[in-house]
This record gives sequence, C-alpha cells and structure tokens, in this order.
Amino acid sequence: MEVVPAPPLDVARGELTGVRQQSNLSDYIALTKPRLNFLVVVTSAAGYYLGSVASINLWEMAEAVVGTALVAGGAAVLNQVYERDTDAMMRRTLARPLPDHRVTAGDATIFGLTLSIAGIALLAFGANTLAALLALATLVVYLVIYTPMKRRSPAATLVGAVPGALPPLIGWAAAHGAVTIGGWTLFAIVFLWQIPHFMAIAWMYRDDYRSAGFPMLPVIEPDGRRTGSHALWFAVALLPVSLAPTFVGLSGWLYFAIALTLGAALVLLSISFAATRSETSARRLFFGSITYLPLIWAAMILNH
Repeated sequence: MEVVPAPPLDVARGELTGVRQQSNLSDYIALTKPRLNFLVVVTSAAGYYLGSVASINLWEMAEAVVGTALVAGGAAVLNQVYERDTDAMMRRTLARPLPDHRVTAGDATIFGLTLSIAGIALLAFGANTLAALLALATLVVYLVIYTPMKRRSPAATLVGAVPGALPPLIGWAAAHGAVTIGGWTLFAIVFLWQIPHFMAIAWMYRDDYRSAGFPMLPVIEPDGRRTGSHALWFAVALLPVSLAPTFVGLSGWLYFAIALTLGAALVLLSISFAATRSETSARRLFFGSITYLPLIWAAMILNH
C-alpha cells in the first residue's frame, strides 16, 4: 500500500501546532486591513475638506488623515489579535497572518498599540484635542464593546457601525474645531450605509460565521427574513439622510440629484435582496454598496 506523506506543518494552514512561519513586512501591512483603511483615508479626508472654514492647509490635512488611518490600522490589528482563534475557523480569514502563524500575537499586539498611540498623538498635536478624543472613542468602541460583542449578539453589527462612521467626523473635527450638524450628517450617511453593506456580507459568508460561532442574523435566523429587512430599512433611511448635505450647506442641487439616484438604486438592490435572499442578490447589493459610497462622496466634494 502506498504511503502518502503528510504535508509540512508550515503549509498546513489552520492545523499548525505552535510552529511559527517567517513573517515579513507584507504580513504587518495585511494586519492593518489596507483595503478597509483606504475607506478610512477617503472619508476622513472628505470630512476634513468639507469641514474646512478657510483655505485648506495640506500639511495639516495630511496629519489628520494619517493620524486617523493609524488609529484605524491599530484597531484592525488588535481586533485580529482578539479574533485569531475564530479567524482560524473561517475559510475567508484562515490565511491571515495571525491564524497562519506568520506573526505572533505578542508582536501583533505591540504593533497595534504602537499604531494606535501614534495616531492619537498625531491628531492631538497636529490637529486638535477633539479629533484625538473622537479617535480614542473609535478605538474603545471597536475593541472594548464591538469586538467581544460579536460573539454574543447580532446587535454587534449596529455597534460596529459607530466606529466605522467616525472617520469623517474625525476629519471634520480636525478642520472645523467643533462637531456641528454638517459633521453629524456625514457620520449618519456612513453609519446607515454600513448596514445594507454588512447584511450582504453576512449572508454571503453565513456558513463561515456559523463555523466560527458568531451569532450573526443569518446564523440565528437561517431564513434570512430579518437580514433582508434590516438591509432594506436602513437603505430606505439612508435615502433622505443622504440628501441632507444640500440642506445644511455642504453641497448643491447637482449633488442632490446624484444622491437621490444612487440612493434609489441602493434601495432597489436591497428590495431584491430582501425578497429573494439569494447569493446573486446579496452579491449585487454588496457591489452596489461599495460603488455607492465613493460616488456619493465624490459628488458631495465636487458640488461643495
């Protein structure tokens, strides 16, 4: 009988028993979730631009955006330290540096704390205390409340949308020196947008979440009715809120028309997902949502 050799421990992902692989710079970059952090950079920069009351100082703007990105990157790293065991149970996260043992939990913790402290310090000294406090609030809500809550309640999605919506408010505070109706409008748009976006993700990866023991809505209610209704009602709520920048003086009527069109399209995609709860409709809603946000920000800025 032919004997098939076992794969080496350093390539058997998810089945390593204390063997550490060689880490490199790309692993540390991956821990900061650069694609997600790009959204942080864009929204915080937009918040700074829209919140400016005078000509923009590009150096100060860069300090505010980089500081916000550092805090967001640090939060992402520390979140993965906490969730490294559950990440090892899901196919889409199995190859991350921590579950794949390319970076140790200790090294990642030091890295995440360093990024977070540096970001808050940069905001405090390069922008203002308010921006730094908002960044600190982002870190605390994300790590102390949202991250452990994910293992206990589907309501964690709503809680997690708060730190996700704070970057534009941080940028606004850094430029404006105060949080006013314009900044809260930007916060509300990103907060409401996240729910249809995350409901689509939760539905597409519900088997992964079930394997890891996360009580997401599609896991505790497999028929998906509440998942679909959450996506739909938050998309409906987003539509009038997305028009508010015109009425608070952030943008003009061209933006209004674009936001109305984009919002209606997102509602239609959410209706389709709520009605069918199919993989196709979830994927369409997901891609529609990630198209919606940069377009509405671009329209807001161009028609400012």
